[in-house]
Amino acid sequence: MITEFKLPDIGEGIAEAEIVEWTVKEGDFVNAYQNIVKIETDKAVADLPSPVTGTMLKINFQKGDKVNVGAVLCVIGEKGEKVKSSANKKFDKGANDVVNNTRDSVGKESVVSGKILASPAVRKVAVERGIDLNNLKGSGADGQIVMSDLDKNGFSKVTEIVETSPALNIQKKYDQFGYIDRIPFKGVRKLIAQNMIRSLSQSAQVTSMEDIDVGRLWAMRLREKEHFALEGVKLTFMPFVIKALIKALTKHPKLNSSLEGESIVMKKYYNIGVAVQTDAGLLVPVVKIAERKSISDIAKEIEQLAEKCRNRTIDIMDLKGSTFTVTNYGSIGGTYGTPIINPGESAILGLGRIFDRVVLDSSGKVKNVKILPISLTFDHQIIDGAEAAEFIQTLKEYLESPEHLLEK
Repeated sequence: MITEFKLPDIGEGIAEAEIVEWTVKEGDFVNAYQNIVKIETDKAVADLPSPVTGTMLKINFQKGDKVNVGAVLCVIGEKGEKVKSSANKKFDKGANDVVNNTRDSVGKESVVSGKILASPAVRKVAVERGIDLNNLKGSGADGQIVMSDLDKNGFSKVTEIVETSPALNIQKKYDQFGYIDRIPFKGVRKLIAQNMIRSLSQSAQVTSMEDIDVGRLWAMRLREKEHFALEGVKLTFMPFVIKALIKALTKHPKLNSSLEGESIVMKKYYNIGVAVQTDAGLLVPVVKIAERKSISDIAKEIEQLAEKCRNRTIDIMDLKGSTFTVTNYGSIGGTYGTPIINPGESAILGLGRIFDRVVLDSSGKVKNVKILPISLTFDHQIIDGAEAAEFIQTLKEYLESPEHLLEK
């Protein structure tokens, strides 16, 4: 049986729509209610479901085509069935146009099959109740059989079929205040959201903040920057922070742990995750066994991993196994934050942008210092506030006296 699927009237007084995307191609098998084409008007975007189960015999319009309401979008039938010439035309609204005028009863398009005009919902009910549509006279436009015709012929009312007939997934391009854009919530963005919600639901997160005088670290990086460049290494502050972080973690091991059931699992290795911003969202590659690596090794690895993230060539194993994470929102101008702990860890360190501050030294003289603002979020289930404060002070000591950080 041949079914011509016409562009339905999706409301809002729209006379035409543009084909955005077909999710099937000619020759594909489709199920009833399966979304097969996305259309767009100047007011809404809609996914149109197939009215019947069968084989996609003919697609009459392609991506970018403008289609009038009532035009035959495609033809569905049995595999190998021949498409009549009339079903192969790109109809405009007008002659031979069978547009659904029973939206108040089922809200779906009409289907042409031989001499019988009926919507998929009406046909479905007729089959379920053993009704031969050939014996009915339709009261709709051009003799179309509608739900009320079934009632008139002595059958019980079937208005409940509205809920099971193919539904149009219509997303309006405006709300009550004006026009809007809709961005698909999927992929990396959705995965990040799921991980963050899981983290917040499984831990008691508290954030402590501190300012660190990194004047000596600033000067040391300037001295070493040219030397590292000769080795092809771009020297940033991150490798120094990671080295100082590992030294502090060895003295405060609960910050390098995870809560698993009734046990706090203390990790005796240091896999440091480094958040990297990409077009697809935030990825966190991991510098593994970082305690065995030099500043140069860490700098090279961070640069390589970040490049792979941005190019979307990162291996999944490079994103797993972190025991502690660092996120540098200072690179885009941020100062303080409340970063969310990665699931399976007990803390995360946020780095703000380094800025100048004028202070009085111990002799009362004015001097300029370089300040690195940090934010430490920790799981209060595992770590007390006092221990978190002690960790911050230990980290501060290493960053304010960084000479030993260049040692492997």
